[in-house]
Amino acid sequence: MIDLRSDTVTQPTEAMLAAMQEATYGDDSRDGDPTVQKLEALAAEKTGKAAGAYMPSGTMTNLVAMLAHAQRGGEVLLEAGSHTLSSELGGIAALAGLFYRSIPGQRGAMQLEALRDNVKPSQRNQMGTALIWMENTHNRSGGAVLPLAHMAAVHEIARANDVPVHVDGARLFNAAAALATTASEVARHCDSVCFCVSKGLSAPVGSVLCGTSDFIERARGFRRMVGGNMRQAGPLAAAGIVALDNMVERIPEDHRIAKRLAAGLHKIDATIVDPALVETNLVRASVRVSGRQAAEWSALLKERGVRVSPCATWELRFVTHRHIGDHEVDEALRVMGELWAGRAAA
Repeated sequence: MIDLRSDTVTQPTEAMLAAMQEATYGDDSRDGDPTVQKLEALAAEKTGKAAGAYMPSGTMTNLVAMLAHAQRGGEVLLEAGSHTLSSELGGIAALAGLFYRSIPGQRGAMQLEALRDNVKPSQRNQMGTALIWMENTHNRSGGAVLPLAHMAAVHEIARANDVPVHVDGARLFNAAAALATTASEVARHCDSVCFCVSKGLSAPVGSVLCGTSDFIERARGFRRMVGGNMRQAGPLAAAGIVALDNMVERIPEDHRIAKRLAAGLHKIDATIVDPALVETNLVRASVRVSGRQAAEWSALLKERGVRVSPCATWELRFVTHRHIGDHEVDEALRVMGELWAGRAAA
């Protein structure tokens, strides 16, 4: 089965499994665990922040960031298609007690003028801005990358209004690779950032939230509140350390494979995808002209050995990762081409 549903399907490497066997078994929620602490320090170093806190998922790191930054009842400004709004089940309101105001954007980048117009202080008759939020890479925009100049402009608006900035960087290292820079350079334009080790970096579990030492200390309390404290988490953290040490440099290969996939889909039918829009390892493919909805295409492809996720009524999402090479992409394209031609013949 060629699994293109997500880069979360990646399996740990042999080096990760070996490191997990040698990991410590301290209680991370009591005295701390040396392996977890090593991962947190390495994550902080990679992002240019003072400290980090390891958690089970990116959704949790985002939620904890909101809780640690903002007071209940404040307003979060974020781009209208943000993962936090579309895929995190309303935790921003239900759990963090915050409201949100979506800002129109282009490929994940908020319109700066609209952002300026919506930043406001707390007053007796209005809710103030508690947090400004960016996402890089941007999931619903097909893995689009925020330019550093845009991030710097957003951060400047926030600083001028004394508002913190968080970056949902689930695929932070993909963004850095696409920008030909470092994760710390991307994270320079925010007060806190999180990233997953369980996606393209191929570790089995976890996300790390990074920021100032005081911020991370507050975050640890909220991590406990929402059930994120882990006990003997050393083996999981060990895989994350190997991910950061060994897997970052190969991320551009996933981007190359995604571009190959996009070019092949475009050759099948130019309406499916514009290859010029593929910047990282996500490819959003439109099947609208086929007359078949994405869920039907997903089922048809699965029958032929290719797993792809519907991400909208008329769109499929293909995600490349370390288990997908030229051969797998070419086979997926062959299957998609045959099904597309069969649809046309019918």
